Amino acid sequence: MIQGSGRCHYHPERTGLGICVECRRVICRECTTQFEGINRCASCLEKRLKALEGPSERREWTVGNVLLALAGAAVVYGGVLLLSRMASGL
Repeated sequence: MIQGSGRCHYHPERTGLGICVECRRVICRECTTQFEGINRCASCLEKRLKALEGPSERREWTVGNVLLALAGAAVVYGGVLLLSRMASGL
């Protein structure tokens, strides 16, 4: 699809009706969806709706997360142990 040809980006055999405000692609009547009073194509509308849904659900612990937590605990324990030895030596 050549940019500015007036043909729908998703359906090259159809005449374009407008331009998606997000991706600036020419879209036909079937591809145009108004959201918040603005024309968007289906892929941009999907991205916009996902952004409005907010953060995704929290994931379960992975091996990397467990190892990172253990490394953090070891650093904190080592710091406490170092401080206690420094305090007893003074």
